[in-house]
Amino acid sequence: YIYVLNCPDGPGLDTPFLIDYSGVWFRREGLGGNYIAGTSPEEALEPDTSDLEVDHQFFEEKIWPHLASRVPALEKLKVTSAWAGFYDYNTFDQNGIIGLHPQINNMFFATGFSGHGLQHSPAVGRAVAELIMQGNFTSIDLSNLGFRRIIQQEPMLERNIV
Repeated sequence: YIYVLNCPDGPGLDTPFLIDYSGVWFRREGLGGNYIAGTSPEEALEPDTSDLEVDHQFFEEKIWPHLASRVPALEKLKVTSAWAGFYDYNTFDQNGIIGLHPQINNMFFATGFSGHGLQHSPAVGRAVAELIMQGNFTSIDLSNLGFRRIIQQEPMLERNIV
């Protein structure tokens, strides 16, 4: 879920994107004391994907306490809107998977980047093109994002995917 917040006395325009140690995040959204906030649910609390209704209790119990603790001015925030949607990512280690499938010799992957795929696509596209055309990465070595880490159970841990 993404929650749209209003808190006129909240942090100013120079507020950075903030990720709390709990995984709760927020950022300033334009003028007028508006913010957006969210967190990835724990795997045991994954929402029913057939239900796109926003769970406001989730905000009250899992997000708001961390926001108010981290930034006391947000104690007075009001939720003005919210939405629910799908956000897929690689649950093994929250990093992309790039390269040749380990058992199918003509299947290449460039997947699992969550919302960062658009940002990473120029570099990933170039790297995968090199891998297909030349058999290896030449300009950007992305071999650490291959299947080897998954097969060998060696995650590159990313603690706060947003």
